[in-house]
This record gives sequence, structure tokens and C-alpha cells, in this order.
Amino acid sequence: MADFLTNVTQYLPQFWAAFLVTLRLAIVSLIFATIVGIICGLINTSKSKNPILVILRAIVKIYIEIIRGTPMLVQILIIYFGISQVLRPFGFSWNKLGGIFTAGVVVLTINAGAYMAEIIRAGIEAVDKGQIEAARSLGLSYFQTMSKIVLPQAIRTMLPSIVNQFIISIKDTSLMSTVGLPELTNTGKTIAAVWTSQTMNLYCFMALYYLVICFVLSRISKFLEGRMTYGR
Repeated sequence: MADFLTNVTQYLPQFWAAFLVTLRLAIVSLIFATIVGIICGLINTSKSKNPILVILRAIVKIYIEIIRGTPMLVQILIIYFGISQVLRPFGFSWNKLGGIFTAGVVVLTINAGAYMAEIIRAGIEAVDKGQIEAARSLGLSYFQTMSKIVLPQAIRTMLPSIVNQFIISIKDTSLMSTVGLPELTNTGKTIAAVWTSQTMNLYCFMALYYLVICFVLSRISKFLEGRMTYGR
């Protein structure tokens, strides 16, 4: 182990670069997933009989069911390879849009967006319905009620779940190694293929990166949960 720790220093720049790719992918995708989640959550909680909103609610529910009911690895294969094959005759290429990283952002956004939609829906429904009715009786529209009354309160209950989703997204980035993204897992596999005598130690070292960031985020989640529970 001492020899491993001494020799692994030569690979630290590669691990650090890969870790930054992993973190950047998770952060960017979660930002977009939050936007998708808010839009889908608002549509899902709307009770309007407007035909357009009725259709949108159906689309959102189908989207959530499909994403939550299929493995993320399959989603990666469909989006990265499948879409490229189908749209290639029209000149589409992921390389023109930023390569594998962009594809990873799209995959994680679509995947996390479905879960964020449910987190936001639950947060909205946790707000006292009397406040919604009072706001509507004052003449506020549905979206005004959500933006000015409901969401500012719902965010308190949603924050711990959003942090937990961020933790999940960080771990899910490892699946992008299957299509060659130079994130943490793929980099570890590449180094292990060269340094075969230390494969087990390398994989454990790689896991340590994930463990540290996820541990820190889980502590933040617990702290936020405590603050939200006791209102401190």
C-alpha cells in the first residue's frame, strides 16, 4: 500500500481532471434538470381544464413514467448512439454540439429532470391548499400563485431532496464511461489497464473520490433537513 500511495501521485493530475469533469457534468445537468423539473412540476400540479394543459400534463406523466421505468444505461445508449443514427441523415452529430460531454448533460438532464419534477410536485402539494385558494381568490393567476406564494415556501421542503438528487447525479455520471467520457470512472479504468498490478487499489482510490464528495453533500443534506424541520 505504501508503494501504491507513493506511485499514485503521478496519476493525481489525471484523477483531478477527471473529477472536475464529473463535478461539472453533475452541476450543469442538475441546473437544467431543475428547470425541467420546475416546468414539469408546475404543469403536473395544475388542475386547469385548458386542453393544452391537459395534453401537456399527459405528456409530462408519460415522460416521468418512461424515465423512471427504464435504466439510465439504456437511456444513454438510446440518446448517444440511437439518436445519432436516426438523425445522421439530417447532418446531426454530437461532435458538432460539444461531443460526449454535451450528450452526457442531455442524458443526465432528462433523467434527473423526471425525478426533480416529482420532488417539486411533492413540495408544491405540501403547501397548505388554503394559501393557494386565498391567492386565487385575490385574482392571482396559477403561475403568479406558484411563483409568489407556493414555490418560496415549497423550496424549504424540497432542498434536502434536491441535494440528494445531486448526489445521485454525481454517481450516475460514472455510467457515461460506457461511451468514453473521460470522467472519474473511465479515467480509473484506463489507468488500471496500464497499471495492472494495482487494479484493486486504483479502484478503491477512485471510489474514495466519489465517497468524499457524496459524504460532504450528504452532511449538507442532513443539515438542511434539520433546519427545515426545526425552522432554525
